[in-house]
Amino acid sequence: MKLALIGYGAMGRLVETQAEAAGDQIGIKLTSNESDQDVNELAAMLRRHDVAVDFSVGPAVLRNIEACALAGVPLVEGTTGWKDQESRAKEIITEHSSALVYGANFSIGVNVFYRLVANASKLFGGLDQYEAFIEEQHHSRKRDAPSGTALRLKSVLAEFIKREIPVASTRAGEIPGTHRVGFDSAADQITLTHMARSREGFAAGALLAAHWIIGRKGVFEFSEVIDEILNSSHRSTE
Repeated sequence: MKLALIGYGAMGRLVETQAEAAGDQIGIKLTSNESDQDVNELAAMLRRHDVAVDFSVGPAVLRNIEACALAGVPLVEGTTGWKDQESRAKEIITEHSSALVYGANFSIGVNVFYRLVANASKLFGGLDQYEAFIEEQHHSRKRDAPSGTALRLKSVLAEFIKREIPVASTRAGEIPGTHRVGFDSAADQITLTHMARSREGFAAGALLAAHWIIGRKGVFEFSEVIDEILNSSHRSTE
C-alpha cells in the first residue's frame, strides 16, 4: 500500500512509523503549512497513491476531501472540528464516486467504549433517579472542545437519555485523551472510563481503516469498520 500523509504532525509521524513497520510505502508527506495548495495542485500530488490519511486541521478538511476525490484516492479522515461540514463532505464523495472513512476517534478501544456506553444508556434510560454526564480531558494543543469523541458519546447517550447531558472539557499538559461517562444519583454513582495511554492507538486505527477502505466506494464511519471486523470475528468463532 502506498500511503499519502496529509498533516505531518505528531499523528502523521506515528502513522508513518507504524505503516513502515507493517511494510507499507510512504509517498507524499505534507505538513499543515505545506498543505495549503490549490485543490487541483493537491489532487495532482495525490495521484498514484493507494490511500491518503489526513490528520491536519479542521478548516482544510473539505479541500483535502475534494482533492482526494479528484485524484481517485480513498481518504481516511482523522481530523476533528469539521462536523458542521459533514453533509458537504458526503456530497463531494458521492459526486466523484470516491471513498471516505471518518471518525471522531480512530482508537479501536474507544469504538468498543461507544458500544459499552450504548448498552449502559439502555439500562439507565428508564431510571429517572440517575442523571448522565460526560467529562473529557486532552492536551493543551487540542483546539476543539468538547472533543469529537465527547460529542459522539453524547449522541450515543441521547438515544435513551432524554434529559440534558452536560459535558465538561479540560485542556492541559500532554494528556493523550480521557473520556468518562457517569450516571449519578443521590444514592450512588457509576462511571465508565476510557483512558488513552498514548496516541499510538489512534494511528493503529487509522492504518486499519486505510487498508479496509481500498477498493470501496462511499462514506463510512470508523465504527462501521469496527462493526465489520467484530462481526467477522464472531462468525469465525461459531
